[in-house]
Amino acid sequence: MSAEIHDDRACILGEGAFWHPELNKLFWCDIIGRRLLCDDGREWMFDEHISAIGWVSETLLLIASETALFTFDLGTLAQTKLCALEADNPATRSNDGRADPNGGFWIGTMGKQAELEYGAIYRFYKGELRRLFAPITISNAICFSPDGSLAYFTDTYYSRVMSVALDKDGWPRAAPQLFLDLSKQGLNPDGAVTAVNGDILIAQWGAANVAHYNKFAEFKGSFDMPTDHITCPALGGPDMSTLFVTSAQQGLSATKRLAQPDAGKTFSVNTDLRGISAPRVIL
Repeated sequence: MSAEIHDDRACILGEGAFWHPELNKLFWCDIIGRRLLCDDGREWMFDEHISAIGWVSETLLLIASETALFTFDLGTLAQTKLCALEADNPATRSNDGRADPNGGFWIGTMGKQAELEYGAIYRFYKGELRRLFAPITISNAICFSPDGSLAYFTDTYYSRVMSVALDKDGWPRAAPQLFLDLSKQGLNPDGAVTAVNGDILIAQWGAANVAHYNKFAEFKGSFDMPTDHITCPALGGPDMSTLFVTSAQQGLSATKRLAQPDAGKTFSVNTDLRGISAPRVIL
C-alpha cells in the first residue's frame, strides 16, 4: 500500500512519532524547529530542541529536550523539569526515545553535528536517570519486545541494530547482542517500533522506506515513502494498525528538495500489523 500525507506541516527534522493512547492523537517533534506537533492541528514552540515524547496522564506529557527531561501539561502549558540530560555539554542534544513496558523512559543523545561517539543511551525510571550504553554516535531504534524482555537500539553510524535482555524491572541484565547488521547493505536504521506479534518496523534514513522485520531479524518487506529521509514510525489509529511516519528536510540537497516536495511531512499507511499501546511513564 502506498503512503499518504497525514499532516502536511513540513519539519526540518521530524522525529519522535508517538500515538497517545488516551487522547487517540498522534504527536511528534520537529527537533531543529523546536516544535511539538499534534495531528489535531495544534503545535507548541520550545526554547530548545525537543525530540521524544511519552505520556504520564491524559494531558501530561514527558518530553526529552537537549538538556532535560520535563513534563508538559497540554492544558495549562506548564513545564516541570524532572532531571538534567547532559545539560553540562552544549555539544549534545537528545534524539530517539520511547517508554518501556515497565513505565521507564529510554532516551538517547548525540552530538548536534553528529560528532563521533558524543552520545549515550539512558533510562529514566521512577525518578532516576541512569546511563546504560556509551559511547553512541547517533542513538536510534529504541523499542521493546511486547513482553518487555528485550530492548532494541542502534547507533545509526554503524548500521547495526542491537538487542539487550532486560530484568523484571526493565533494566539491562546482559550485554547487548547483534540483532540485525545493515552495514553491508549501506542502510541507515533510524527510529523503530514493535508490533504485538514482536515484529519490528525500522525507518531507514536515506532509503525512503520503513523496513519490516520479524523477531528473528528476517526481512518481511517494506513500506515505501515519498521522500528519502524517513525518521520515526509509530503504530496507532482506531485499531492500532495505521503506520505513521515522520520525515526530514535536513540533509537533502537543493536538487532533491525540489524533487521531493513532501520532505519533512508526516505520512500514514494502513497495515496488517497491530501496534502496542504506549505504556504510561512512571515518575
